[in-house]
Amino acid sequence: MKSSLQRPPLTAIIGLVIVATFLLLAIFGSYIAPYSEFETVGETWAPSSAEFLLGTDNLGRDILSRIIIGAQMTIGIAVTCTMLSFVIGTVVGLAASVASNVVDQIFSRSVDILLSIPVLIFALIVLSAFGSSMPVLILTIALIDAPRVFRVARALAMNVRNLEFVETAWLRGESRWWLMTREILPNILPPMISEFGLRFCFNFLIVAGLSFLGLGIQPPSADWGGMVRENGQAITFGISAPIWPALAIGLVTIGINLVVDWVLSMNARPSGASAEL
Repeated sequence: MKSSLQRPPLTAIIGLVIVATFLLLAIFGSYIAPYSEFETVGETWAPSSAEFLLGTDNLGRDILSRIIIGAQMTIGIAVTCTMLSFVIGTVVGLAASVASNVVDQIFSRSVDILLSIPVLIFALIVLSAFGSSMPVLILTIALIDAPRVFRVARALAMNVRNLEFVETAWLRGESRWWLMTREILPNILPPMISEFGLRFCFNFLIVAGLSFLGLGIQPPSADWGGMVRENGQAITFGISAPIWPALAIGLVTIGINLVVDWVLSMNARPSGASAEL
């Protein structure tokens, strides 16, 4: 008798390997890295060697060590932002789906206004005004992403809201909180999990982009976007120092998308919901 579980395609396996590798680096990076992220161990922009596999950066720090330790910062902040935005967006989206039409319209139009503001400009204004501290950075990115999560959660919830078992629960007197948590949320979890991966990619690139612009994670902390900015001039001299952190950013993004594509192929979304990246 054949198993009903299908073997993941090659692209999904590649994505899983990439994601698992960088997750291990993010968790155990401090123990794996051969040097400290702050330690000057060689000459400026030294080439790859047995001692420094990826060479050194603009201050003589080991690039490999900073990429490994930087995974904790870059990936960790992106995961935190995504989790916070999902809590906010999902709760408000579910609330809008079971609220009155007036409340739903207020939520929806407010979200439309927030979505009309360019993401990067909004982030630059907030971070310039309140500083680039870690809490401000996380909260800013979460607030940028929450309206997009709201739209997906509300669309999915509205589809489920009109089904008979939800109407039956409503007629028997169940509270709105019961409808949100017991009737609707369990039935929209699979597509929301897929959406989490897509939103993580968005937040991950925003974190790296803001650090590249100097408004994200501040030096001397190791961060991939900041590493690209700090070593950008090396390209002029044919030195590969900024390529390695840029490659790490690209690999994580590709890996997550390959896994999400596989998950989406197994769990088709209900009609009417759209993932916006």
